[in-house]
Amino acid sequence: MPRPLIGETQMTGAERQARYRAARLAGVPIVRTRRPADRRGLLQRWNDTIAGLTDLQARYAAWLDAVPDNQQDSATAEALRAIVDLDLSELQAIEPPRGFGRD
Repeated sequence: MPRPLIGETQMTGAERQARYRAARLAGVPIVRTRRPADRRGLLQRWNDTIAGLTDLQARYAAWLDAVPDNQQDSATAEALRAIVDLDLSELQAIEPPRGFGRD
């Protein structure tokens, strides 16, 4: 995801470097944030993803049940019906292989 613009247009490399140097001279503290590393194993990530898909499918089923009768033929209802009709049992049955003693 790109960073939001500070001004109207993007800064050039020289402008960015000048801003960086001015901040260092002014004593502005450097704040760097990093996204935390995902330390889960592949097996855990797979199981979490399948659980998330199952949860989303249940939510879409509830949404489809709440669609009024006069909108049952709409594009939204058709998309919801396609999601609800997906068979996730095959994905749930898959047991991914363990990898090189790391999982």
